[in-house]
Amino acid sequence: MKVTKIRLATLSIIAFALSAMTSCGGEQKQQQAPTPEIATITIGTSNSELQRTYPATIKGKADIDIRPQVTGFITKVHVDEGQKVRRGQALFTLDQVQYRAAVDQAKAAVKVAETAVATAQLTANNKKTLFEKNIISEYEAKLAENSLAQAEAQLAQAKANLTNAQKNLSYTVVTAPSNGVVGSIPNRVGALASPSMAQPLTTVSDNNQIYAYFSLTEKDILNMTNNGAISLDQAIAAIPAVNLRLADGNIYGLSGKVATVSGVIDQSTGAASVRALFDNPAGMLRSGSTGTILIPYVESNAIIIPQKATFEIQDRKYTYTVNDSNKTVTTPIEVFEINDGQEYIVTSGLKVGDKIVIEGVGTTVKDGITIKPIDKTNSLAPQSAKKDTVTTK
Repeated sequence: MKVTKIRLATLSIIAFALSAMTSCGGEQKQQQAPTPEIATITIGTSNSELQRTYPATIKGKADIDIRPQVTGFITKVHVDEGQKVRRGQALFTLDQVQYRAAVDQAKAAVKVAETAVATAQLTANNKKTLFEKNIISEYEAKLAENSLAQAEAQLAQAKANLTNAQKNLSYTVVTAPSNGVVGSIPNRVGALASPSMAQPLTTVSDNNQIYAYFSLTEKDILNMTNNGAISLDQAIAAIPAVNLRLADGNIYGLSGKVATVSGVIDQSTGAASVRALFDNPAGMLRSGSTGTILIPYVESNAIIIPQKATFEIQDRKYTYTVNDSNKTVTTPIEVFEINDGQEYIVTSGLKVGDKIVIEGVGTTVKDGITIKPIDKTNSLAPQSAKKDTVTTK
């Protein structure tokens, strides 16, 4: 009987120890796997302004190649590269000796012709008087009139030759056809210039306004016209003011306007040439430089989520929504084709009021786990409503 009591006591102690160990293990297990606190946001809407970007080449509104209209050696260069010039300002002077001689010769020919006309006029008048008195025949009077007409024609030809010689002389001074900036000057004093020369004397760029040329794909044009629902002219008129990012990354201070879209798609590139016009009063933009056209895209009442709240599987995007039981649910979404590198505009898959996970996506957060949501909606609201973001197409 005494042994039985000892055994019962021993079994009680072992049972108590096992119970205590089980309790401690459970508590330790619970401490090791608490419900994770995960940041979430509640879906709302806001306005977004993104920008499509297109590489652009800058050209003056008028880039005019300066070529001589007569042949001659350059005797003087009046301007330097990069200099601003006015319309009619002298740029180059060619050798004028032969052209001055041609003018003098033409002037002398005019004087000879004028003298011949005067002589023929006297003869014709005299013959007319004699004919009226029946002293000479009508034939002789008519010959005198014809001689006068011939002399007058020769005078007209001499005057035309003089005008041509004077024009050629004036062409020896090559002037600027418009206001602008002088380009490179490959030919200097002593070089032979001619109308047929392959390389122009220089180029004058009218930079009061400049064109920025860029390309739109066939898909872009179809999107602009809503697949032909509106005309291309209407689509161009609806494009808002565009900006120009310069080569140093700064944004040009004046906005521009898309002016034209080529009516022909280049088969080699599948794109159409587009031209945007910018004012350039300070002359900062120079023909031949490069930049990037920024076309704004404004979306009102858009659903915007952080990119870190998404993950990809086989080129499809997903996010984790949180259901009423605080469990995560893998949810497929579709997003707008352009973005700012930080956020997505969601076009389908989410609705206002949905709750999504914004941290640990793809790492600590998995599908179907229970979490303790920490609402970060208010802290991210200013970021979701930001504007002037840029994406590179």
